[in-house]
Amino acid sequence: MSELDTALGAFALALVVAWIATPIAGRMAWRVGAIDRPRERGLHVFPTPRLGGMAILIAFAASVLIFLEPNEELRGILGGAIVIALVGAADDLLELSPDVKLLGQTLAAVIPVASGVYVADFTAPFVGRVDLGDFGYPATVVGIVAVMNIVNFIDGVDGLAAGICTIAAITFGVIALSLDRNTAGILAAATAGSALGYLRHGFHPATIFLGDSGSNLLGYLLAVIAVQGALKTNAVVALVFPLIVLAVPILDSSFVIAKRIKYRKPVYRADRSHFHHRFANIGFSQRRTVVYLYLWTGVLASLALALRFVPYSDDHGNFDTTWTLVLLTFGVLAVAASVYLVVVLEILKFRGFRERDLRRRVETGELPALTQEEIDREIEREVETGEFEAVRGE
Repeated sequence: MSELDTALGAFALALVVAWIATPIAGRMAWRVGAIDRPRERGLHVFPTPRLGGMAILIAFAASVLIFLEPNEELRGILGGAIVIALVGAADDLLELSPDVKLLGQTLAAVIPVASGVYVADFTAPFVGRVDLGDFGYPATVVGIVAVMNIVNFIDGVDGLAAGICTIAAITFGVIALSLDRNTAGILAAATAGSALGYLRHGFHPATIFLGDSGSNLLGYLLAVIAVQGALKTNAVVALVFPLIVLAVPILDSSFVIAKRIKYRKPVYRADRSHFHHRFANIGFSQRRTVVYLYLWTGVLASLALALRFVPYSDDHGNFDTTWTLVLLTFGVLAVAASVYLVVVLEILKFRGFRERDLRRRVETGELPALTQEEIDREIEREVETGEFEAVRGE
């Protein structure tokens, strides 16, 4: 059996197991009380069970144990996966404090790193080989914990985190197999299958949520796959792959954290500043929000694949004009999609639509007369708090 066939087998088995196990996890969540009840910052209106991550853990573990030979690194990866899923499940049930969750995430990340899953060196564009030495251990732990939280941040709309992680895992898997990082490719396939199997039940309207057990687990798995599949190679663009593929959750987290710092709010305190909240605030349905963010992730994933497979250079500084133009086209599409969604749709279009909407309501008598200063102040308040009515375009 070829490595591609093995990866496809791991994907298929994980998908089927997750598909079957997710409703069981939902029933277990109802029994133990791991229920996500509607709240002000949430977008769902009915109590929904969590613990979807436990089904993903079972599917992932079953798949990799069947399709991969056990070794120290694999045992470390599975051990860390079990720890982070259990920590997340405890949070789903008991709502742990931020410091306890961070401690659990760190412990989970230390386990694979101690088993040899870490970045000792990497090759960066224009820099060459970078040797991290002993710093590679803590740096990898920090990186794994960061990706866990990045994925956890975007888990606010039915199917969003699972779908983005499916796209990312498939992309990582293709890149890893092409770099002969076959174990990482199979791990990625199992992750993608597990997430997609859950997504059958987790897409809007979801019957079960990932919960912290799922979002933290998927973030953990993507991080270790990136370490094993790209960062441990000598490919010049290896460091760029994870940053491009995970750009959507990275940008979302960066945007939210920067805003909380700007307004002097605790970084760990949840609010309605995420991209998916902003889409909802300007009138997008949950399905439309998720599809837009899937497409954005897909465009960026296509750029990562183009960087890997488009033969734009002979690796000796000589560039092929035609293929370089093809690569640039992928880059332009990725930048255009990012600018449209982050700047135009999220900020500029909202401000313009909202100002016109307020002026129209003043003119029709729905609101008392407002000065330009009052309108600007109201829009600024809405942008800061995320509390405003859906905008009605003219």
